[in-house]
Amino acid sequence: MLVARRMSRNPVAISPSASIMDAIELMKKHSIRHLAVVDREERLVGWVSDTDLRGVLIASMIEELTIGDVMISDPITVSSSDVLEQAAFLITQHKIGGMPVLEDGKLVGVITVVDILEAFIDIMGVLASSSRLDVQLGDSRDAFQEVSRIIREYNGEIISVGILSQESTERIYSFRIEKCDTEPLRQALEAQGHKVVSFSP
Repeated sequence: MLVARRMSRNPVAISPSASIMDAIELMKKHSIRHLAVVDREERLVGWVSDTDLRGVLIASMIEELTIGDVMISDPITVSSSDVLEQAAFLITQHKIGGMPVLEDGKLVGVITVVDILEAFIDIMGVLASSSRLDVQLGDSRDAFQEVSRIIREYNGEIISVGILSQESTERIYSFRIEKCDTEPLRQALEAQGHKVVSFSP
C-alpha cells in the first residue's frame, strides 16, 4: 500500500514568518499536532510540532520569535509513492509522530502514527466481524500452505495473516478469518501437528 492512499491531503501549512501564537491557534482550529512550514512557492522549508511550540511559548512572550526560529529546518520526509511500511519504519526509527509527504519537493500531504495505525487495523481486519487462530506451524516446509488448505477445507475465509514469531523453532502465525466456529478447525489443525496457541470463537 502506498503512502498516497493513507496520507492526509490538503495539509495545513504555515509561513516561517508567522508567530508562535499564530501556529498554536492554527493547530487548535484544525485539531492537529503538526504543521508543515512552506515558502511562497509552497515548497517545504520546515516542520513544527505542538511540543516544539509549547517549549518556546513563554520565551515568545518575552522576545519576538517566529516559526522560522523554532521549526525543524530539515525534517524527515517521505514520498507519496513510497510504501506505507517505509513511513512506519521512519516514524519508528526517529520516534516522531508524523511527517510531511512530498512530490517533487512540494508538500502534498502529511502521514501520522494514527494514519498508519488505522491502515494496520484495516489490513488486519481487526474491526470486522471475525475469528482468530494463532497457530504454531509444524516442521514441514509446506506447513503454511497446509494450514491454509485446512482452513479452506472447513470453509474458512482468510481475511489476513500476521506473524507473531519468526523464530525458526517457534513460527507462530495469526490467521484472522471470517466469523465461524473455530473449534473444528482447531482440532483439525492439531491433528496434523500444528499447535493452536490461542483462538477466538
